Order: sequence, then structure tokens, then C-alpha cells
Amino acid sequence: MFPLPGKSSKTEDKSFPQKNTLQIDGRLICWDKPQLMGIVNLTPDSFFEGSRAGKSLDRVTELVASHISNGASILDLGGYSSRPGSAEVGLQEEIDRVIPAVKWIASNFSGSLISVDTFRSKVAEEAILAGAHMINDISAGDLDEEMIPTVAKLQVPYIAMHMRGNPQNMQEKTKYSDILGEILYYFAEKLEQLRKFGIKDVIIDPGFGFAKTLEQNYFLLRNLQRFETLSLPLLVGISRKSMISKVLKVNANEALNGTTALNMFALCQGANILRVHDVKEANETLKLYNTLYP
Repeated sequence: MFPLPGKSSKTEDKSFPQKNTLQIDGRLICWDKPQLMGIVNLTPDSFFEGSRAGKSLDRVTELVASHISNGASILDLGGYSSRPGSAEVGLQEEIDRVIPAVKWIASNFSGSLISVDTFRSKVAEEAILAGAHMINDISAGDLDEEMIPTVAKLQVPYIAMHMRGNPQNMQEKTKYSDILGEILYYFAEKLEQLRKFGIKDVIIDPGFGFAKTLEQNYFLLRNLQRFETLSLPLLVGISRKSMISKVLKVNANEALNGTTALNMFALCQGANILRVHDVKEANETLKLYNTLYP
């Protein structure tokens, strides 16, 4: 078998090669194949209209039921749009968006894994107490000094993403001397900090589109395999992002085909979790990947 370009001949034999288990809600979860995370935006202004649920529990139910039936093993709920230049959202507003949805899903879709996309420790704590299972933090604790101690106290899995600045100014912070080396060093230092606090289950996310130019995004995607040196599950979130629409000269609504192409490439480069808006199409991609590399 000829390896795909940029893909080692060993990669097809492994997913989560160093660590493939997570402790979640008293259960030992084993993922020996890549997983799908379905996006549920509890916001009125997320960049892709099709993922917006706002505060409508009927729309939340529709999105969640679709994601689960199409193969998502994780649901990622967010009450704060993190698209470049997005408006600031108050703490109470974020809580009011997120907590009712978490409680509703926990009550009506038992067994589903709920991730909450927040950089605020207060939202994280209330979400876990309401029935969520993991925290997805775009700032890896850099925007709230209480986030890491809170996650340690809660003893839940933590998704740490690389970003500079905040959603309002991150695209002004794209100057790197060695972007790959700097991000790997960032995660090495971050993991040392997380382990000192006793956080055992960590997933890393390179942060496509967060304080990165178009060229930098594609450079990181081409070099995803380098993140295997961190020996942790790798989440890739490129669904319908501008790194696709700018190249294809389409808008987010028309970026599904490009998303599918890049998701397959990400899987071939070692991605363990795909964070997506379109779970059905991502699951078809995953089935083909698993057929190529059983």
C-alpha cells in the first residue's frame, strides 16, 4: 500500500495511539477510531446560520437529534460566538443561553456526551453541574485564570485550544517566527501546567482560524502529524471556516464540499476528533477513511 502524501505508513494502523481512553461521568470511554463532534450554537450570530439554535429548545432538539442519528458521539454547545470580530457577550447572557440547553439535552438525550464551548470558569462549572461532561476552551485557560483550577476541581476532560488574544482582536496577532514550533511549545508548557493541577484527560486543538492567516492555517494542516509528539488526542475544527471559503470564493453556506475534502485530509494526518456542523457528511467521510485504513 502506498501511503498518502504526508502520511506515514504507520498512521493507518492507529487512532489515539498513545491515549485512547477518557474518564467521563464515572465511565471509562474508549475511542479506538476517530470521533465526530456535532456543533450546536446557542447564539444568534455564529458565522454559519445552519448551526444556530439560539434559545429555542425546539431548535436545539432538532439539531441534537440530527447530530446523534447521523453519528456524532459528542455534542458541542456554545453560547458565545468566537468568530473573528464577534460581539462581546456578558457572563449572565452566556449562562442563560447555555445552561437550559445543557439541562434539556441531559434530560432528553441521556447517554449523549455534552461538551460546552466556553472560556469562562463560571459557565464551565455551572454547565458541568447541569449535566455536561467536558469543557472546550478556545483560550486553554488564558482568558480566565480560574478556568484551569475549576476544571481540575470538576475532574472532567478538557479541550485546550491555541489562540492569541481574544475573538475581538485575535486576527491582529498572527506574527510568528516559527508558527509550528511556537504552538508545540505552547502546548508543552500548557500540558505541564494542566498536569500540575491534576487534570488527567486533555485533548488539544491547534485552533484553525484563531490568530492565524490563511497561509498559516494550511501550513498547520499540512503538518498535523507533528502534534503526535504530544501523545494526546487531536481535535480539528475547520468546518465551513473562511480558510475554505476564501480559497473557493464561496460563502459559509457553500463550503460543505471543501470541508469534506479537508476533513479527509485531516483524518489522514492524524486527527482524532472532527468538530463539524454537518455530521452526516462527516460520518460518510469517516466511513470511507475507516475503509481505507481499517
